[in-house]
Amino acid sequence: MDEILKVDHLKASYGNETILKDISFGVRKGEIRMVLGSSGCGKSTLLNNVLKFIKSDEGTITYFGKSFGPQEGLDSETRMRTGVLFQSGALLADLTVAENAMLPLKRSMPYMPKSQMEAIVADRLEKVHLLHAFHKFPGEISGGMKKRAALARAIALKPELLFCDEPSTGLDPVTARSLDELLLELRDTLGVSMVIVSHELESIKIVCDRFVYLKDGYVLKDATLKEGMESDDPILRHFFNRQCPKEYNAEDFYHFDFID
Repeated sequence: MDEILKVDHLKASYGNETILKDISFGVRKGEIRMVLGSSGCGKSTLLNNVLKFIKSDEGTITYFGKSFGPQEGLDSETRMRTGVLFQSGALLADLTVAENAMLPLKRSMPYMPKSQMEAIVADRLEKVHLLHAFHKFPGEISGGMKKRAALARAIALKPELLFCDEPSTGLDPVTARSLDELLLELRDTLGVSMVIVSHELESIKIVCDRFVYLKDGYVLKDATLKEGMESDDPILRHFFNRQCPKEYNAEDFYHFDFID
């Protein structure tokens, strides 16, 4: 099956510390690909490098058949074919929900009539079940609604590939479940492929088609969810069963790594 995103031998560092040593994987059309791993393994670093928010040391990122080197940024056409749901939502507090969702349209198609932009935004808000909050400000809505508003902005241009950084973080279990189901709904209705960084096991079990598990700067496992959950690898077994390895000590447990 054709891959719409391909990461080849990505290497990335912060200062003198190499975080990602050799990462390769692909994303197929219509699938939800998840990036998993323990805290500090470089999941968000991987996302930032794939999105070309920061420059890489080595490796090639290929979007829709077009390759970009480690020091290159994405061109405007490729950016328009991708969307990003940031971990915090990143809504602008002084703009309404609709105005936030309209930002990609204003940037990419500034000459589009405002009435047409509003119609598109209304459609996207309806798709995330948030049309009733069209005129509300971020401070007037709940955390789950903020995530959906940010999601409406991320799909404003009907992207073919959507990146989500910890979408369920900070949400209660019921709200997180509804967001998971919404992501599946958007995958099916819009045909959008997704790359999702997550450590929320319940969400992973609901939305994941395939995953890459990062460990020590490399891909420990590239597999389907079923293969991962049935794996004999002790690291994967502990992860999917929420087990703490017996050999873990207090120093390991309380090691703080802010790379993610």
